[in-house]
Amino acid sequence: MTASVDGQRPEDTPLLEVGDLVVHHGQLKALDQVSFQVFPGEVYAIIGANGAGKSTLLRTIAGLHHPTSGTVLFDGQNVTGLRPEHRARQGIVMVPEGRRLFESLSVEENLKVGATYARKGPWTIERVYETFSWMRDRRGQRAGQLSGGEQQTVAIGRALVANPRVLLLDELSLGLAPVVVQRIYTMLPQILQTGLTVLLVEQDVSQALRVASHIHCLLEGRTTLQGTPAEVTAEEVEEAYFGLASAVGATPHARLDADGQSGKGSEPPWRG
Repeated sequence: MTASVDGQRPEDTPLLEVGDLVVHHGQLKALDQVSFQVFPGEVYAIIGANGAGKSTLLRTIAGLHHPTSGTVLFDGQNVTGLRPEHRARQGIVMVPEGRRLFESLSVEENLKVGATYARKGPWTIERVYETFSWMRDRRGQRAGQLSGGEQQTVAIGRALVANPRVLLLDELSLGLAPVVVQRIYTMLPQILQTGLTVLLVEQDVSQALRVASHIHCLLEGRTTLQGTPAEVTAEEVEEAYFGLASAVGATPHARLDADGQSGKGSEPPWRG
């Protein structure tokens, strides 16, 4: 394994590795032998329908669920047994599904909560205000009075002030109007410029295909497809997403164009 330099791993070695992860919720097996690697600077998208295990996967990586078996390696170190706050100090920070802000606290107070386990790095509350300019003038407003899109932005800012190395984004588009979703995703390149790696859970497959450097499809806790958007066809994504028999073990072979369509001209059912 190549040694890290100044705390940063070379781009040709994984920053995050999930190995044969099995997670149970009681008697239900939520994840079944899930494995993948995320490299520095990637936007790695986990896609799948409701109940596929996407949020369970992110919560396990963040330390909020304990796996039955398998490992989570971060920066070459085994963090499988670490508590969430210790993972945050090492650079694994999550924006949870549903935002989970403290609604009675102000915008700025929520941001200060995110700085509790902050690493040294480029993100400060002031930088969040520079990035999301509306926030400065409303920093004293209670979070519960904000719109859904504004709350999602504050949740992202709260995560950024912790100066993560891997940012876990769980269902950014959930419950938001399409125009708000587009506005939030427009921020992503600016955030990535600070050297972040992103692991993204998303039901909106077309959105995931637009922003991801790699996609990973789950169905009932199992991996049904992995690859880059350039390696998989719309048909393969559709089969993996809905569980058609031909999807399991499918080999990506055709290129998707910029709109997420294959060269065969078909239109997946989540578009239109």
